[in-house]
Amino acid sequence: MSCDCQTGSVDCCSVSEEPRSSEMESKALTARVFNIQRYSLNDGEGIRTVVFFKGCPLKCPWCANPESRSIDLVNIRRESKCLHCDVCEQDVDECPSGAFEQVGYDVTVEQLLAEIAKDDVFYQTSGGGVTLSGGEVLVHGKFCIELLKQLKRLGYKTAIETSGHGNSKQLTEMANYCDEILFDFKMMDEKRAKAVIGINLEKVLNSFSALMATSCKVIPRLPLIPGFTLDLINVDKVLSFIAPYQLKEVHLLPFHQYGSSKYETLGMNYTMKEIPVPTKQEVDAIQRHVEAHGYQVVIGG
Repeated sequence: MSCDCQTGSVDCCSVSEEPRSSEMESKALTARVFNIQRYSLNDGEGIRTVVFFKGCPLKCPWCANPESRSIDLVNIRRESKCLHCDVCEQDVDECPSGAFEQVGYDVTVEQLLAEIAKDDVFYQTSGGGVTLSGGEVLVHGKFCIELLKQLKRLGYKTAIETSGHGNSKQLTEMANYCDEILFDFKMMDEKRAKAVIGINLEKVLNSFSALMATSCKVIPRLPLIPGFTLDLINVDKVLSFIAPYQLKEVHLLPFHQYGSSKYETLGMNYTMKEIPVPTKQEVDAIQRHVEAHGYQVVIGG
């Protein structure tokens, strides 16, 4: 920018025509979420507000939130509410029964902060806080970094859930503003993991190692999925990888069918429909095995 003043000093001309303050950058950022879940007792300590972001690069067949996979806005139809009329023409705004719903909406950092602040009393009384989940938070990396910064500035306890599949630099920057990171290990066979869920295992493991260089508490989590991860070979590969880091806690996440009905409303094929959930004996066996390696085990943390 040229200077028209008489002094021409650097200080005189140091103000940009387009200020780039943190506040302005925050206002310019938007992200797409599909749910804000209040009063959650999982996903971190105490009572949590969990923000679910839309968009995930993976294709896990057991995903309990299939509405999170695509970053696009989608409409769902709930058969139990549908009148099978021609009134709405599948338009969400005109559906007389509410059978058609839009999944996903865009928010700013400020709008999310306002929603989160509504639950202040629960954080204060329970030692809880805010957890960012998905989908995959790394799809909205810049937004989540700014949101976490603002949450810490306001004194909130913060956590994220991640598969580690994304921008590792953004992930480690998030760690600077998190009290804990819940890190999901999935399939530990590199070729099969790539073929089945589309994950780059080497990248994920490198991201975990990078987090270990930060001061943030990181908790490994192991989804227990029949036919994919519910076996001692996969569990032992996880335990072998995390062993050098001297962590104290591991969470086990047994497979469930809670999200199965969502697939039909989205018009998606659910290949896990006939897969039984793990028995108590199967989960107990994995728990004892992990505890034998010196870890405190939490089921469904």
